[in-house]
Amino acid sequence: MLPASNRLRRSDDFRRAVRSGRRAGRRAVVVHLFRRDEAMAEPARVGFVVNKAVGNAVLRNRVHRRLRAVMATRLPDLPAGSLTVVRALPSSASASYDELVADVDGALSRLQGPR
Repeated sequence: MLPASNRLRRSDDFRRAVRSGRRAGRRAVVVHLFRRDEAMAEPARVGFVVNKAVGNAVLRNRVHRRLRAVMATRLPDLPAGSLTVVRALPSSASASYDELVADVDGALSRLQGPR
C-alpha cells in the first residue's frame, strides 16, 4: 500500500506529469516522470491510470493492486518531489506480476538516466 503522502490525487498533478514529464513505454505500461527541482522537501508521489481498455472491473482492480505493490517498493528510488504516473496498457491484464515488475523497472531506469 502506498502511504497517503506518496499518492497523486489532484487532476492538475496528473496532467502536469503526463504533459510535461518524460515518458517511457514498455509492453504493459507507460510511465510518466516529472521532476520538480524546486520541491526537494516534498516526497515523491505516484498515481495510476487503469482505464476500461484493460478489461472489466475485476481485471482493472487486479492490475491496479499489482502496480501499486510494485511502485510501493520503488518509492525510495524516485527523485524527491517528483510526480510519477503509471498508465496500464491493455496487455497488462494478461501480464504476470514479474512481467509488470520488469516493465516498470525498465521504464524507470530509462527515465532516471541523464536528462
